[in-house]
Amino acid sequence: MKIFVVGGSGRVATALIRDLVAAGHTVTAGSRHPERIIKLKNVTPVKLDLHDEPAELRKVIGHPDVIYFTAGSNGSDLLRTDAMGAVKTMKVAEANGIRRYIMLSAMFPLEPEKWRENGLMIYADYKIAKFFADNYLVNQTDLDYTILSPTDLTTEAGMGRITIDSGKVATNPIPDVALTLAKILDHPNTIRKVMMMRTGDTPIDQALASVN
Repeated sequence: MKIFVVGGSGRVATALIRDLVAAGHTVTAGSRHPERIIKLKNVTPVKLDLHDEPAELRKVIGHPDVIYFTAGSNGSDLLRTDAMGAVKTMKVAEANGIRRYIMLSAMFPLEPEKWRENGLMIYADYKIAKFFADNYLVNQTDLDYTILSPTDLTTEAGMGRITIDSGKVATNPIPDVALTLAKILDHPNTIRKVMMMRTGDTPIDQALASVN
């Protein structure tokens, strides 16, 4: 498949791109800083600024088979990047005839009533931005979306085993989040699903196959 990764220079995106290429896909990765995108065969770095107008984003993104949204701001422009920037890429997907859209989100993105009870209010501004972006994706588009919502990310080595449920807030090694994102493509049962994930005991493919 031809895949476009939005936010292609980030930590999760870097691991994701490795996994996608290893699975035989061709990746175009967009970032404000394309020089920071991992250099691999079958990876094309491009400059992508989510603050640009949708018409410009349409030209940069083109016509891949899948869009992954893994971008995140540094906190100073949450609305322009994590909320409106994401919505722009959804509009690009629709305008360019790209059906499959995979979003990296946060825990309980569409259930703000659970944020405080799970100790998540410290990230309230980020989660509010994700709430509006994810809500738009689910309710205002006809895209074949999957929203993956990991718990806190860590730099530990991946275990290759996860749990997909809305249970306790735990942690996720970045390699496991990236591999889960990549393997979503092999599981059409994940289309139009919002999936919470955390470290667990189930192999990633088996966990994804169980989503219903």
